[in-house]
Amino acid sequence: MKVIALVDCDSFFVSCEQKVNPELKGKPVCVLSNKDGCVISRSKEAKKMGVRMGQPYFLAKVEFPGAVYVSCHHDLYGEISREVMNLLREFSPKVQVYSVDEAFIELTGLKRLYKKNYFDLAVYIREQIKEKLDIPVSIGVSSTKTLAKLASDKAKNTENGVYLIGNNKIKTELKNTKIEEIWGIGKNLTVSFKKAGILSAADLTAKEDIFLDKLAGIHALEMKHELLGEIVSPVVNEEKIPKSIQKTSAFGIFTSDLNYIKNQLNYHIHSACRKLRKIDCKASTIGVMLRTKDFKVSYEKKIIPVPTSFEPEISDIAFSLLEKIHSPSILYRSTGIILEGLRSNSEEQLFLFSDEAVDSKKEKLSKCFDNLESRFGKDIVQIGFVKDKK
Repeated sequence: MKVIALVDCDSFFVSCEQKVNPELKGKPVCVLSNKDGCVISRSKEAKKMGVRMGQPYFLAKVEFPGAVYVSCHHDLYGEISREVMNLLREFSPKVQVYSVDEAFIELTGLKRLYKKNYFDLAVYIREQIKEKLDIPVSIGVSSTKTLAKLASDKAKNTENGVYLIGNNKIKTELKNTKIEEIWGIGKNLTVSFKKAGILSAADLTAKEDIFLDKLAGIHALEMKHELLGEIVSPVVNEEKIPKSIQKTSAFGIFTSDLNYIKNQLNYHIHSACRKLRKIDCKASTIGVMLRTKDFKVSYEKKIIPVPTSFEPEISDIAFSLLEKIHSPSILYRSTGIILEGLRSNSEEQLFLFSDEAVDSKKEKLSKCFDNLESRFGKDIVQIGFVKDKK
């Protein structure tokens, strides 16, 4: 019998802003998307006020002038997320990061170690995260990931932020859970289930496997057995390497100025390389994107024989690609860097003609960049470019 908890950070982006700026606590705070486009996170006070998720900023500030609107700081959120996940790993060796603000943690057997039942252990974990990191979380506890997710949604409405679904409560919970409230069921699948007379989680678990397989395939079968308390997807603490890292954003103006575009691209390269090193990877494919004023996209990429995370090396390749697709007669609205073919440093293969001394210097210089930013703040170090001599 496994015991799995889902730890879900409450209004995570807002909580991060309140952590670094305590004056925001207790206020109707809204975090805005890149370029302050729309609301992507709300405090409970902002929710009560009526601010809607995804509401455009230009409408929200008119309709709700009393709210506090804050531009997003994704690097801050990423750093605090890592702190939360690392703290969870102090409680259990099995922690699976699901998203920037959610993680599954296996608690099986830990009640003996902590001398607490699983409910009290979840309460204790929640208290420790709040005390040490000043981040509020909700925790759902049950025997599978799907049930833990269901419990975590209910935990948000409890006084102590914890909800447990034990074996004796599963049937009751399933009867009271609408089909659209189940984790992993989107709009299209909801429509299919309702047409088949499946209106609740209990209806889903009552159907034969053959029927569900024909209706929605293996996903429906896995969902059924997870809802019955049978583990289909165990907690695994291996973090998957992303397929790519992309950094892009719109310019403040429309422009064809190559040096301006290079500076914007350079900022994205710096951010992408920093993330590349944080996940201990190197890239073997470098791509550059240019989007015109009328949204047409040009893209050029290059595959390199030796993967790298060294910023000057990636910049040189990226700038040469940029010059291939840039036209001085066209106005552009954005540019971006795309790093693909990511490989973990632990799986790196030696290259026949590589220079160990040079590679060592690159690694040391990269670590120096990261250490400076860790100590003095993001973007304290920026690598520039040299204009061609005329």
